[in-house]
Amino acid sequence: MAHLKYYQFDFKAMGSPCSIQLYAKSEKRGRDAAEMAITDVNRLEALYSRYRADSFLSEINRVAAIAGNITVDEETAGLLDYAATCYQQSDGLFDITSGILRQAWNFKSSQLPTNEEIDRIKEKIGWNQLVWKRPFLSFGVPGMEIDFGGVVKEYAVDRAAALCSDAGIRHGVVNLGGDIKIIGSHPDDSPWRIAIRHPRHPDTALITLLLRAGAVASSGDYERCITINGMRYGHVLNPKTGWPVRHMAAVSIVGEYCVVAGSASTIGMLKEEQGSEWLSELGLPYLWVDVSGNTGGSLLEAETV
Repeated sequence: MAHLKYYQFDFKAMGSPCSIQLYAKSEKRGRDAAEMAITDVNRLEALYSRYRADSFLSEINRVAAIAGNITVDEETAGLLDYAATCYQQSDGLFDITSGILRQAWNFKSSQLPTNEEIDRIKEKIGWNQLVWKRPFLSFGVPGMEIDFGGVVKEYAVDRAAALCSDAGIRHGVVNLGGDIKIIGSHPDDSPWRIAIRHPRHPDTALITLLLRAGAVASSGDYERCITINGMRYGHVLNPKTGWPVRHMAAVSIVGEYCVVAGSASTIGMLKEEQGSEWLSELGLPYLWVDVSGNTGGSLLEAETV
């Protein structure tokens, strides 16, 4: 086998620092593979960003605002199918129509929303209030929105890793803001070391995973939060109450696909006190930390997966 060299390509996408680390026979081969993957990540951000008025997601939400209907392409249909599955498997807690709650929650302010504000927005939340019959999407209530925030970054990770593999890369890691997919071990078959940070001590690793394959994703209340009167309010919002989850501080999951690990970690957060039991029944390697600092999960016993 020709000698492989290590290359790292750093970039920013989807509001996060990102990197692709890989081994290739030459810098050109490595760069060509990484640029193909990065181009696709940028394509997905352009399509599904809620911050861009020219994104397809913004077009969908302009239709949603008037309770209209729209025909979507095959890729968007796949994301909607996955969102429907997550909604069903989470008993309605994973709901891509709940992003609209950000209108009530400003994590840069020091004010809590009122119950009246939240109740007014909750009327526009509910996957069950739209009709999804591939390829037609219809909205039953004016002013609704959808937000692929809990799905697209992880989907982009999986696609980026697959594109690198298609380009002949056999050893590498794709990392989009902490959502990670392993393309293959180091060339000497040693695992990649993936640190899971502590939700209350971001400079401290809770555990270090040793991975040769698969994906890892985490969800936590540490990304965006406010503290008012000594009470911490994180950005993971329960669509049924409109308020932040209060039991789990962070959940990490290892799976074959990043998109599955990502949605499952979010559902684990949303399940509150039932999160630990739900994660155990799911059957994927997992780790949780609750707001009191207690930890649990199968990853604590076996750090090599």
